[in-house]
Amino acid sequence: MNYLEEYRKKLIDIGEAVSKIKSNDNIVVAMCASEPQGCMGQFHTVADRVENVRVFSCLTLKPYDFYMKPEMKGHFELASWFHAPGSRSAIKNGTGTVTFVPNMLHRSATDFIFARKPHIFFGTCTPPDRHGFVSLSLGITYEKDILEAADLVILEVNPRLPRTFGDTHLHISEVDFFVEHEQDVPELPSPQPSETDLLIGGHIGELVEDGSTIQLGIGGIPNAAALALKNKKELGVHTEMIVDSMMELYEMGVITNSQKAFHKGKFVGTFAMGSRKLYDWLDDNVAVEFQRGRWVNDPAVVARNSKMVSINTCLMVDLTGQVASESLGPVQYSGTGGQSDTAQGAVEGFDGKGKSIIACYSTAKNGAVSTIVPMLPEGTAVTLHRSFVDNVVTEFGIARLRGKTVRERARELISVAHPDFRAELTKQAQALGYL
Repeated sequence: MNYLEEYRKKLIDIGEAVSKIKSNDNIVVAMCASEPQGCMGQFHTVADRVENVRVFSCLTLKPYDFYMKPEMKGHFELASWFHAPGSRSAIKNGTGTVTFVPNMLHRSATDFIFARKPHIFFGTCTPPDRHGFVSLSLGITYEKDILEAADLVILEVNPRLPRTFGDTHLHISEVDFFVEHEQDVPELPSPQPSETDLLIGGHIGELVEDGSTIQLGIGGIPNAAALALKNKKELGVHTEMIVDSMMELYEMGVITNSQKAFHKGKFVGTFAMGSRKLYDWLDDNVAVEFQRGRWVNDPAVVARNSKMVSINTCLMVDLTGQVASESLGPVQYSGTGGQSDTAQGAVEGFDGKGKSIIACYSTAKNGAVSTIVPMLPEGTAVTLHRSFVDNVVTEFGIARLRGKTVRERARELISVAHPDFRAELTKQAQALGYL
């Protein structure tokens, strides 16, 4: 069969692709580095003929007109699984074009399908190979489940995307239309860790044993944690997000994946984002497998890993151990992501050796407020229930909370709060009956 001919028959331009959008459609777009930026940049051009179109996205990278402009209200709405700067700005400016979708990452696709029918899926892929398969490349967190359920599948073909392994391959017969759109793959710079980041990273390093399987994100604290792991041995990776620091630890011989309980010898993740160097490293790399988020982040699957260590960050923690990572009062800042998934899975590890680590700076607003608080502000979403909280790390040390009473937890958390706030926290803990 001539797959190239079949592929060419399905080629359309961006204008024709976005013309497929109809009123009341539920559209899902691929996330992060897989974002179909060519098509998304033109969604607004059909606003004059559509109403009530919802676009579901996670960590939307660009401030697209379809949700940033107030005149899009009633025509388009961005339904975000995890807010990014653009969606936060639109909410702050009162455009009325953005809403939030509460979710656990491993259930993002299945809960979506439970609630509604996906009409169109827009994603990205590599050019087809000689067998007629494209690679969904940098992520299948929810993408493959959604496209299998969607009425219409439209993929932007970008030859700069890496061809990856796992469950990323898709035959061209399963795609309705292709749009050729070559562009640089979106990158995410790795910030240099600050002195405070390095202190926190050092404490995290104390908790990670040789032979552990780790889940790690991106940012100053995770990067510092990665630096603190450079003298560890035989680490493995089972994570939602594959980032530059993991590649670097692999090249240093720290990550080998040789001691993993399953998928031995393999990185396992749901998506990747980082530098061009990371994407080149991922290209045709059989050591890395991308699997669906509903499997990778299922707490029961996470718990099957040996010495599983989940490393996440948060905005604040109350004195009983409730963790807030996504909102400040009722104002949604980011999203739950995979924090609850991996933290629960780690503490329920099959070998009894799993650990969950929640890291945060001891203060915010240039030292004006403590992130260890007596109670979470009214309206704040609890991202990780206190019953699942294990270790909380600040630059001042480790608060070990698993199995502890409220009184013990309050003492542990006050001990890692900034010294300027410990006396007041103690006073408030006493007033609340914690101490």
